[in-house]
Amino acid sequence: MEAPLRINNITDYIIANHNRKMHSREYTTTFCVSKIKTLMAYYELLKEKKQAGEHNLNVATIFSYQAMELFVNKNAIEEIVLEPHEDYIKHFSEAVEKLLEITPTVASVDELLTEEDEAKFIQAFRDIIWLKNVLECFTEFTFDDLPMDEQLFADYRSKYLDLYDKVRSEHEKERVSILDDIDFELELIRRDKINVSYIIALLRSKKELIERFIANNFPNIPKGGDIDQEFENYWSEEKQKAIKELSDTEGLEQEGLQKVIGDYLFTEKSPMRDDVIGIMQSRPGLRERGTISARVIAKIKAFVETFIDGVD
Repeated sequence: MEAPLRINNITDYIIANHNRKMHSREYTTTFCVSKIKTLMAYYELLKEKKQAGEHNLNVATIFSYQAMELFVNKNAIEEIVLEPHEDYIKHFSEAVEKLLEITPTVASVDELLTEEDEAKFIQAFRDIIWLKNVLECFTEFTFDDLPMDEQLFADYRSKYLDLYDKVRSEHEKERVSILDDIDFELELIRRDKINVSYIIALLRSKKELIERFIANNFPNIPKGGDIDQEFENYWSEEKQKAIKELSDTEGLEQEGLQKVIGDYLFTEKSPMRDDVIGIMQSRPGLRERGTISARVIAKIKAFVETFIDGVD
C-alpha cells in the first residue's frame, strides 16, 4: 500500500484527473491516508512534480480526526486547518507593511530609540516568521509571490537575532527590561517546516483527556444517547478544573485569569507581563517578575492549546 511505485501512480492519476473530477477546479478535494509517513510521501511527491511543471494544484497537509472516530482511534491527533494559500500571502503582505512602518530599512533597526520601539519590531517580524513557516507548508510556496525577497527576510532575521542576543546579555546582568516580556519564539526560526512531532507533543494532554473520556464516560452513555453533548459536558468540566488548578497553583484571581485568556483568544497576541502580574494575588518582586510571568504565560498558552484550539 505504501510502495513508492504505487504512490507515484496514484499521484499521477490525481494530476491527470483532478480538473475533470472537480469540474475544472470548481470544487476542492480531500485525499486521506492512514499514516503521517504516507501523507508526507504524497506531499513531497506532489511538490516535486509541481516544481517540475507537471501540475499547478494547490496542496496543503491536514492532520485530523473526526468526532465519531475519537471513539475507535485512541491515536487520533488534533485537526490543523489551513486557510487558502492566497489568504496567507495577503496576511504576509499586511505583516510586511506593518514591519516597514516600524523599520523601513534593515539599517533602521539599529536606529530604534527605545525598548518600546524594539519590542514593536520584534513582534512585527515574529509574525512574518510565523506566516513564512505556514506558507512553506504549501507546494506552491515561493518568495516570488511575496513583497519581501529571501535576502531581505534573512537580513531582517539577522537583526531580530541581534536583539535576542542583546536581551539575553542584559538578562544575565540582571538588568530589568521590558523586552524580558517578549517571546522571541526561536523555534520558528530553527525549523524549516512545521514539525509534526512538535505538534503531536503539544496535543498530548488533549489526547489523554480524550482517552479518559473514552475509557470512563463513553461506556456509560445509553444506546441512542447524545455522544456529542456528553463529550461537550465532559470537556467543559475538565476545562473549569484546569482553570481552577492554574489559579490555585500560581495564585491567580480566577476571574482575572479568564479575562486574560479571553483577551488572548480575541487578539491572538501573547498575554503581556503586566496583565499577568495584575491578576496575581501576591505580586512578586521586580527581579522575579520576568521568570514568574513567563511561566504563567506558557501555562495559559498550553491551556488554550489543550482545551480551545481546534475543539469547537
